[in-house]
Amino acid sequence: MNKEFDVIILGAGAAGLMTALTAAKRQKRVLVLEKSNKEGKKILMSGGGKSNFTNLYVEAENFLSENPHFCKSALNRFTPDDFIRMVEEHQIDYEQKKHQQLFCINSSKDILNMLLSECADSGVEILTNADTKRVNKLTNEENKIYYEVVTHLDAKKLAKKASFQCDSLVIATGALSIPSLGGSGFGYELAKEFNLTLIPRRASLVPFMFSDEIKGLCEKLSGLSVMTRISTNGTNFLESMLFTHRGLSGPVILQISNYWNPGDEININLWPDNDLSEIFFNEKNNNPKTTIKKKLNSYLPKALVTELEDFYWPNEKNLTLAEISNERILKITNFLNNWTLKPAATEGYRTAEVTLGGVNTDLINSKTMETKEHPGLFFVGEVLDVTGHLGGYNFQWAWASGYSAGLVV
Repeated sequence: MNKEFDVIILGAGAAGLMTALTAAKRQKRVLVLEKSNKEGKKILMSGGGKSNFTNLYVEAENFLSENPHFCKSALNRFTPDDFIRMVEEHQIDYEQKKHQQLFCINSSKDILNMLLSECADSGVEILTNADTKRVNKLTNEENKIYYEVVTHLDAKKLAKKASFQCDSLVIATGALSIPSLGGSGFGYELAKEFNLTLIPRRASLVPFMFSDEIKGLCEKLSGLSVMTRISTNGTNFLESMLFTHRGLSGPVILQISNYWNPGDEININLWPDNDLSEIFFNEKNNNPKTTIKKKLNSYLPKALVTELEDFYWPNEKNLTLAEISNERILKITNFLNNWTLKPAATEGYRTAEVTLGGVNTDLINSKTMETKEHPGLFFVGEVLDVTGHLGGYNFQWAWASGYSAGLVV
């Protein structure tokens, strides 16, 4: 096998494959080294196997970063329309779901196969089971910088060391989320070797766990979903919340987890955008013989109402509204509009969809993804300090950052 390439990419995920096919279409000799035994594992599992591959409306406000302006250039260079055009060229059936999210109708395999087909047609070489151990920045006799990548190749489980050289090296190794799908901190380790600073990292788009009596409540309600508005630290989202045997999950929890810090409380509005006190006082005047439970059952799941009343207002559960003081009604309705909980922790990287934080973008050229201090060294995708909201945004960042790098490597 050839040992010299124009471009070597570490990681055959969304960002890595997009970089590869974009560069190869410019007649670059491209090698992709993937540590796991298969390309695009995270693509395959995304969106429940249907791949929420982008969102129709993508703005910089949908991303978190220490530098909120960094993502703008790449996102403008490669838009959702650009990716949709590729999807349609490959005749992949897709559909729009709520919040302008786009999913495959058949399978996320369609997206991966599209990327692999584009790579194959352009001559990209991909090696799986390629465990990169070391990267060396060197100079040749003409004082030109190049990179040496030392990798262990698993040929029928007989590890074989191989050394490859390239003019441009792209780090597309992903991050710490879902290690079972190949997530690792190797990209961060390489960044530190090249004296690039890291923004503190933590699990992102991840469920909450509880260690107090709320854990027991969640266990009893496991599998139940309810529409809520949840807020913390000045940010709120309106979406469905799912009770699990560990705590709370669902889209609204994953979204708010990006803004939650250990020790923070979250505020859950179980009857969003309505003042329950006003509703209940009107009900007391017009239908005084009704109960709290009967009124709540008109909106909330009955199982949830039953558990909440046993937990928070057991003395009023059998009373009519006429028999309950206005002070108690006010307290109960305020609770339902502002249920305050303190998660013990998140479920961590094991189930986190992405990693918050990463390589400091102040050290990266926002137009090309090239490091400012190391010509020919690029970082793309999740390894960078750019994290999208739930809803196809992280894939769009992978496509956009990979495309931007692929144009110049």
